[in-house]
Amino acid sequence: MTDEKKSIPSVSVTYARNGSSTKANALGMRPMQERAYEKRGEQYLLIKSPPASGKSRALMFIALDKLHNQGLKQAIIVVPEKAIGASFNDEALSKFGFWTDWTVAPKWNLCNAPGSDNGGKVNSVEAFLKSGDKVLVCTHATFRFAVDRFGVEAFDDRLIAVDEFHHVSANPDNKLGLHLGQFIARDRVHIVAMTGSYFRGDAEAVLAPQDESKFDTVTYTYYEQLNGYEYLKQLDIGYFFYNGPYTDDILKVLDPAEKTIIHIPNVNSRESMGDKIKEVEHILHELGEWEGRDPVTGFQLVKTPEGRVLRIADLVDDDPAKRDRVTAALKDPAQKNNRDHVDIIIALGMAKEGLDWIWCEHALTVGYRSSLAELATTENKSGIIFDDPVSSLDHMHREAVAKRLVAEAARRQVIVFTHDLAFLFELNRAADNADPKLQVAISSVSRGADKAGFCRSEPPFKARRVSDITASLTNQLANERYYFDQGNEDEWRKTVKSIAGTLRDTWEIAVEEVVGHVIRRLSNEVKTPGLVKLTAITVADCEAMRDGFGRCSELMHSAAAALNRPLPRPDVLSAEISALAAWADSLRQRQGAARLP
Repeated sequence: MTDEKKSIPSVSVTYARNGSSTKANALGMRPMQERAYEKRGEQYLLIKSPPASGKSRALMFIALDKLHNQGLKQAIIVVPEKAIGASFNDEALSKFGFWTDWTVAPKWNLCNAPGSDNGGKVNSVEAFLKSGDKVLVCTHATFRFAVDRFGVEAFDDRLIAVDEFHHVSANPDNKLGLHLGQFIARDRVHIVAMTGSYFRGDAEAVLAPQDESKFDTVTYTYYEQLNGYEYLKQLDIGYFFYNGPYTDDILKVLDPAEKTIIHIPNVNSRESMGDKIKEVEHILHELGEWEGRDPVTGFQLVKTPEGRVLRIADLVDDDPAKRDRVTAALKDPAQKNNRDHVDIIIALGMAKEGLDWIWCEHALTVGYRSSLAELATTENKSGIIFDDPVSSLDHMHREAVAKRLVAEAARRQVIVFTHDLAFLFELNRAADNADPKLQVAISSVSRGADKAGFCRSEPPFKARRVSDITASLTNQLANERYYFDQGNEDEWRKTVKSIAGTLRDTWEIAVEEVVGHVIRRLSNEVKTPGLVKLTAITVADCEAMRDGFGRCSELMHSAAAALNRPLPRPDVLSAEISALAAWADSLRQRQGAARLP
C-alpha cells in the first residue's frame, strides 16, 4: 500500500502471543469455555465473549451437562439466522477429552430444513417436544412462532440457549424479548444467553432490570482473547472515511499486495447496499479479471492488471456446497503456515478468528460511524469524551444517541462537546427521564468581540429552563439595582433593557415548555401520548401569557433613550419575573397531574 493510502493508527496495541486463548485443558476446553463451564449449574447464565472465543462449543459443554446431570429434558438452541446453525453441527468432543459427544439429528437442525418459519418448521418443533431426542437447533423466528403457538408452558424443564442475545429487547414490541420475560416469570426453564456485545446499538435495554438481575454472568474480554493468540504480534487500528456506496472507494484502502480479510456489512445495516452477492462481485471486478474457481479449494481466482492471480476466499455466498468447500480449505491444517494459500478473504460476520491467521496482515471492516458498540464489553469505569457524537448525517438518530449516552453515564463519567442545540435538548430530556437521576453539569463556550473561549457554567440561553432563567434574572436584578438606588440612569437603562429582553424571550421558551409534551423545538416528532397534557392549559393561561409578553415589550420601549420615558423601578421588574415564574410553575404542576380518565 502506498504512503498516500496508509493511515496513521489511532490505536496500536502489542500482545503477548502466549497462546492461552487457543490452548485447551484436559476436557478440551479453551479458557473462556472452561470459565463458562464452571457456572454450568446456574439456571440463568449470560456469556459475554468476543467472536471466535468458542461460545458455541462452550454451550455444547454446558448443555450436555444439563441434559445428563441436571435433569433437563431437552436443549433448544436458538440462532438469529440459518447460516449460524452450522456452528452447532455434530462435534466429537470426546476426541479432545470430554466425557461425551455433541450430536444433533439432521431432522432437528431446522436451520437446514425446507419450509417457512411459521409453517412446517413450527410443526417440527412440536414433534421434537413430544420426542425423546435431546437437541434442536432453530432460528429466532421459528422459536418465536413456536412459543406463540404452544405457549411457554410447553417448554418446561428444558434448556433454551439464545445465540446473539443482543437481538433481544425489553421493548414489548420485541417478541423474543417478551417470550423470554414470560419464561423467566414462569421460572421452569434454564436459559443460557450468548453475545459478543451486550449493547443492541439503540436506546433499548436488552432485558428488563428485574430479569437481568437473575442472570449470572461470564465475561471474557477482547484483550484476553487477543493476548492469548499465537501469531498476533501487534494490532494497529486506523480508519478511512468514505461517502456514497462503500464499493466505490474500497480500492482506495484495499491493497492486493497485503493478505487481507474484508468484512462487508450485514445486509440490514445502514452501510450495506442491500445485495451482499453483488457487493462481492463488485469487489472482485474492481480487483481485476475473474478467471474462475479453484476446483480444490473453491477460491475465486482474479487476475490483477499487473498479471498476478489472486486467490480469494468468498465466505459470503450462502450456497452450502461452495461455502463448505471454502471453509474446509481455510481450516486445512496442512495449509496453516502456507502464506500463499490465500490472498484475500471476504466475510460477512465470519472469520473473526482471522486476526490470528497468517493470512491477516490487514483486516478491513466496512462500517457506519459508531463509537458506542463495545463500551458494554469492558469492565473499567473510565470516563469517555465525545466530540460531536451526532453529525449532520445522523440527525434522525439524535434521540437514540442521547438516550444511549445517558444510559452510559449511569456507570461512568460522560463528557460531550457539541454545537448541536437540538442534541443538547435531547440530552437534557433523556437525563430528566433517567432513573436513577444523574448529576448533570452544562457549560457553554462563546466568542467575544475579538477573543474566543469565554466559559460559563450554564447552558446557552436557548437551552435553559424557564426556572433557571428566572432565578438568574432575580440574581441579576439584585446585583444591578444598585444603579437605580444610586441614580445612575444610563447603567440602569442597560439593566432594564437586558432584563426586559430576556423576559420576553423567556415567555417564548415557557410556551415551548408547555407544548413540548407534544411538539418540541428542533424535532420533527409528534408525541401523541402527551396530548392530554395540553388539556391543563386554560384561556386564562393564554391571556396571562399574552399580557406578560406585552408588558415586557412595553418595558423594552421604556428603555429606549430616544423616547425619554421614565424607567421602571426594580419592584416592577421583580413582579414581572415572579409572574413569569409563577405562570410556568403552575402549568408545570397541572400538566404533571393531567391523566387520561
